[in-house]
Amino acid sequence: MNSDFYAVLGLPRGASDEDIKKAYRRLARESHPDANPDDPSAEERFKEIQLAYEVLKDPEKRERYDRFGIDGLRGTGAGGAAGSEDVFGAMGGLGDLFEAFFGGGSSVFGGGGGGGGGRQPGPRRGNDAEAALELEFTEAVFGSQRDLRVRLAVSCETCDGTGAAPGTTATTCGTCAGLGEVRRVRQSILGQMVTASACPRCGGTGQEIASPCHDCRGDGRRTEEHTYTVDVPAGVDDANTLRLTGRGHAGGRGGPAGDLFVHLRVRPHRRFQRDGFNLMDELHVPMTQAALGATIAYETLDGTEEITIPHGTQTGKVVTFRGKGVPRVDGRGRGDLLVHLFVDTPVDLSREQEDLIRQLAEERGEPVAAHRSGLFSRFRSASK
Repeated sequence: MNSDFYAVLGLPRGASDEDIKKAYRRLARESHPDANPDDPSAEERFKEIQLAYEVLKDPEKRERYDRFGIDGLRGTGAGGAAGSEDVFGAMGGLGDLFEAFFGGGSSVFGGGGGGGGGRQPGPRRGNDAEAALELEFTEAVFGSQRDLRVRLAVSCETCDGTGAAPGTTATTCGTCAGLGEVRRVRQSILGQMVTASACPRCGGTGQEIASPCHDCRGDGRRTEEHTYTVDVPAGVDDANTLRLTGRGHAGGRGGPAGDLFVHLRVRPHRRFQRDGFNLMDELHVPMTQAALGATIAYETLDGTEEITIPHGTQTGKVVTFRGKGVPRVDGRGRGDLLVHLFVDTPVDLSREQEDLIRQLAEERGEPVAAHRSGLFSRFRSASK
């Protein structure tokens, strides 16, 4: 085991919590044993990554590790003030990770005793699958049901997923004696270390197939196009991901299916934009309505509402419709609809309209520019 947990995750010692989380997610995905079925060291590497992350993600464990190294996790740091059993117990799953990595029992350090428990023999879980689903804006806001077609490894119907030709059965693997794994013992600076990996002959199933199924060639799976109805909950947003448990690739030889991760892509709306669970919109109102006030019809995602333009409205005023925003995914109410008002200055005025505004400016004592000059203006003045 690499005792430098920062090196395991490829990070410097001053890495942030977010950097640690990102590195773990990337490495765990790349090193998962299911993603590396032909690499006998993948499981050891994966456990090593899990252990490093389990320590560095927790401030207390990380501080102890930074001060005393790996010995600090066993209670031997600072003079051995705490026993290893107490430390591992306080760290929850960390003791289990140590046991899983080193083989467990008294054979973990010092070379005594028999080996601990390893992986259970049998068919492996299928790989996870990914797919993208494009939604209209309103489908993401209010939820919907959509059909999604994906190509997946599914259980072979010919052999019922066993991988054995009809009328035949699997036999116990001669390499691992049905255990599904092979173990290796080696010396390290920490003492004797026992590592276990999936049996290369049977792939961790503990069984061999003498007469493979002709349709799936002994794998127990075939790749087919499959259609799922996806229940899209109200309130999802662009780049959200839905996890459909047990709807990924089927496991080989009857193994359980992985999960299907559906990445959502939401098309933009022509008017509304999201800000968390609030909706934002811009409404342009004429100067006359802004000055004198008005009540106008306004279309929300829920239907037509009346919006009141107060007397003397200025650009930047926000009118709020409570509970007309996006439903919260947890079902606890909805956000608001915020309408930002913009006052439009009139353009292309007729001479009569311009004269009225000039009269208003004169009444208010507000100096304005002279009449616009030009051929058209002179022609209009001469025609009067």
